[in-house]
Amino acid sequence: MMEDLAMHMMEIIMNSIHANSQNIEVEVVDSEEKNLIEMSIRDDGKGMTKEFLCKIVDPFITSRDTRKVGLGVSFMKGLTEMCDGSFDVESEVGKGTLLKASVRRDNIDVPPLGDLGEMMMQCIMANENMDFVFSYKTDSGEFVFRTDEVKRELDGVSLLEPEILMWIKSYINEGIVQTKEEL
Repeated sequence: MMEDLAMHMMEIIMNSIHANSQNIEVEVVDSEEKNLIEMSIRDDGKGMTKEFLCKIVDPFITSRDTRKVGLGVSFMKGLTEMCDGSFDVESEVGKGTLLKASVRRDNIDVPPLGDLGEMMMQCIMANENMDFVFSYKTDSGEFVFRTDEVKRELDGVSLLEPEILMWIKSYINEGIVQTKEEL
């Protein structure tokens, strides 16, 4: 398994990037009331056939041609099973994919959330032309980050400028801290 939930999510997001998505939505719901951490990643990429979708948790099935093993989905499913959670993937060819996973917050095997700002910064670095929406929700608040809004404000300045990337990471992490403090 991976050391934190951000790493698990980043593996799935990279699948979305490789699926030629233009828009990727990442949502984390951290609910003390439900005792759950819910994660969802939705993309508008090429999608998967029903036959491929049935095999998606097999680590030796991958659509990438750069390597013969794809562990991200199988690791995420294993994590959810180990942590009393749930796992579901929906996909349609030409429409995209939605992966939903959850873990029980109080399960001893749940890894920490990790650096979600770093995760999003890395994903943006992988393809700055995509639009990302990242949301973090608690029982009492929500933080949302949208690359399309940042691009509009920057008016042609690349998101890949080091100062911009560091600001994105910091802004997301500060938004998460503030949302947690709203409890």
